[in-house]
Amino acid sequence: MTKVDMNQMIQKTKLNPNQQNKIKQNRPQGQSFQDVLSKVKSSSDEVKLSKHAKARLEQRNISLTEADMKKIDEAIDKADKKGIKDALILMDNKAFVANIKNKTIITASTNEQLKENVFTNIDGAVIV
Repeated sequence: MTKVDMNQMIQKTKLNPNQQNKIKQNRPQGQSFQDVLSKVKSSSDEVKLSKHAKARLEQRNISLTEADMKKIDEAIDKADKKGIKDALILMDNKAFVANIKNKTIITASTNEQLKENVFTNIDGAVIV
């Protein structure tokens, strides 16, 4: 392709002023890319609960406070620093299995359910 051919292609793909104004009007105002990226990053940094974990918490009458979630978050960070992929987190009289990469609690138990229980598919444990 010659330089002349490329210039002709560029001319054909240029938007007319009306099209440019439409694009500008449809663009979200007030948020920079950095703002949007920060929101996405902060929401992905939060500990999440899987559907299964939510069901187990409800079924077993386990309630988690903001302080509990902070402890779990710190435990996940510790496990991540040690290279753990799936961890058993023991906190007070509760146990949680968490996927460290996704920062997701997979299941939850209390000490009543812990007796004679076997935890599989974990490669580390954190006691909080």
